[in-house]
Amino acid sequence: MAAPGLTAPTSLTRSVFVIDDDASVRRALTRQLRAAGFEVEAFASAQEYLAQPPRDGIACIVTDVRMPGLSGLDLQASLAKAHRELPIVFISGYGDVPTSVRAMRAGAVNFLPKPFSDDEILAAVTEALGRSARLDSARKADAELRAHYQALTPREREVFALVAAGLLNKIVADRLRIAEKTVKVHRHRVMDKMGAASIADLVRMAEHLALSSVSSSERN
Repeated sequence: MAAPGLTAPTSLTRSVFVIDDDASVRRALTRQLRAAGFEVEAFASAQEYLAQPPRDGIACIVTDVRMPGLSGLDLQASLAKAHRELPIVFISGYGDVPTSVRAMRAGAVNFLPKPFSDDEILAAVTEALGRSARLDSARKADAELRAHYQALTPREREVFALVAAGLLNKIVADRLRIAEKTVKVHRHRVMDKMGAASIADLVRMAEHLALSSVSSSERN
């Protein structure tokens, strides 16, 4: 049963991946998290987890820091390098402050020293899944925006860029060597296809697309 004040997700797409080389810890965490309503998969090593194909959906990882082979921090670095944004909750039997600081600076949701209470692990997992849900929502919104942009014609993209830059219809017409009334037609179609309610919306969309393109280039 979930701890008071904590709501476990009901969707089966919300998964917790438990990674620990200690079989007793894996079993205990799996029982505890499943009893709280989470879907759980357990792995004996970071290598075993990384051998699995990436999954879609909302998920997080609960992993020990010190393990044979790849450590929890190695796993965190590997996922970051592969651009797999999975929130991580670290657990450790060692009071290693520098390690915990390093993990948190690299984006870990929490770092729990063993032994931890039921409330602590459930709160940490709930927070991690909440972060995953926000990331998933942002990815879907980005994909939808890109799809809308791809649906624009080359001319509509030109009008989009110039209007979002703050240029008046008359200036856009001069730049593109078309009639002002044609610019108005294109602008109306752009706003309709992009789902924009105002020019301010178009500006925000253009900024988001620009930032997203820069991010994609840096990853490649």
